[in-house]
Amino acid sequence: MFKRILIILALMVVLAIAVVYALNSYYQQMLQPVDTAAEDEYKVIEIPSGAGTETIASILYEEGLIQNELAFRFYARINELDRGFIAGQYMLNPAMELEEIVALVQGGEVYRETIWFTIPEGFTVEEIAARLAEENLAEEEFLRLARSPSENILSSFPYLREIDSTKVEYLLEGYLFPDTYEISGEFDEEEIIVMMMQRLDQIISSPDFVAALGEREYSLHEILTLASIVEREGRVDHERALIAGVFYNRLRISQPLESCATVQYVLGETKEFLTAADTMIPSLYNTYLHEGLPPGPIAAPGETSIRAALFPEETDYFYFNYKYDDTGEHYFSRTLQEHNENVRKAEQNLD
Repeated sequence: MFKRILIILALMVVLAIAVVYALNSYYQQMLQPVDTAAEDEYKVIEIPSGAGTETIASILYEEGLIQNELAFRFYARINELDRGFIAGQYMLNPAMELEEIVALVQGGEVYRETIWFTIPEGFTVEEIAARLAEENLAEEEFLRLARSPSENILSSFPYLREIDSTKVEYLLEGYLFPDTYEISGEFDEEEIIVMMMQRLDQIISSPDFVAALGEREYSLHEILTLASIVEREGRVDHERALIAGVFYNRLRISQPLESCATVQYVLGETKEFLTAADTMIPSLYNTYLHEGLPPGPIAAPGETSIRAALFPEETDYFYFNYKYDDTGEHYFSRTLQEHNENVRKAEQNLD
């Protein structure tokens, strides 16, 4: 009798061990990835604020990211991880082990979508706003801040306070540096503006720029204004310093700049040919009517144009006109007579 009891107990122990082994094997299997071949099949899932282990397990299971809800809950419980989940969006894939998924959500390694956007040289504030709107990155608030910057922006970039806001429509015209930018996570229009202006700061705070600006009779605002005109007038980079040199020659003798680009800014459109009436539009930006520089930039100049305005090429040219050929270059002239001859050459290129 006693021997039979021992046999039964032994069998029960063996059975218990077998059951435990089977359950552990099953549990360990449930911790494995759903699909090891799906490492590129990422999904962005949302963990709600205040979600408990049961809710999170259900979300992950429905998304095909874990094999078993109970295994997830059990793993979190025995490892005392069932109270530390952080709300947010996470990028996960079915090739991840359950342990890895838990670690990500516990660690708060939330997914931040990365967005790239490019602002070309020569864009106006309104064109920049339109480009950002196309990418769903900005709305009317962007234009409002460009017209009247917040105290945070003004404090971050104190040189903006030196601009006469009564003479420009957008205080930030010419100050939003054209470049390719990367943003991720939550952001707003002000943060985009600050990011673009910080990029400008990198250029204007370089030692050679600061030294050269100190030797010029023009302010930073005036240099950026001239740079914006150079940006819109020039079509090839190797001519920009020469174009700047022409404008400096005109400024030196108080000769109107007669820049088509400034009139186009007033018109709000880029016309290949201006009419006589266009050049008579009453505006301080009309450099056919007014001597000197306009009240502010007409576009966002790139680094080449900014440096051209600060380091112009010395020249005896006073005129230039577009060649209308496939080079993108201009004819440069010393006298009005030469200029008129070059205009005729350009007209012939149009034929």
